[in-house]
Order: sequence, then structure tokens, then C-alpha cells
Amino acid sequence: MEEYYYTYVLQSLEDNDFYTGYTKNIKLRFEQHNQGLVESTKNRIPFRLIYFEACLSQKDALHREKYLKTFYGKMFLKNRLKSYLTG
Repeated sequence: MEEYYYTYVLQSLEDNDFYTGYTKNIKLRFEQHNQGLVESTKNRIPFRLIYFEACLSQKDALHREKYLKTFYGKMFLKNRLKSYLTG
């Protein structure tokens, strides 16, 4: 079975802001975020996973993460998640 890397977006239930990252093990990484084990997000727990994409390589996942953090990437996410985020 092929191994994937995942680019993901979390939403903090504390401040409603987003966090974008990438990982090889999305389930473990999500648990680490919610357990306060990730330095950059430990003060914003709990989180919910609102979006993820599977990539075939680490390079692709990192490239996608960087894109999603740009203005255009944020607009893409806003449009992609419009109905989800507005209820």
C-alpha cells in the first residue's frame, strides 16, 4: 500500500482561527495538537480537523501547505469550505 503525506487544516475551538500543517500520520498529529504537544498550537486547544488532502510525496505536501498559507490559498479554503463554515 502506498504511503501518503497529508496537508491539513485545523480550526481552534478556542479562538476559531486556523492552523495549517502537513504530516505523514494525520491521526497521530491531530491527537498531538489536541493534547497540547505541539508548541505552536498548545495554547489554542481544542481543535477540530476541518480539511485535509493526501499527497504522494513530502515535497508535494510541503508545497501545498505553503500554498494554503498564502492569500490565494486562504481564498481557496474559504470557497471550498463555504457551506461548512457558515452552517
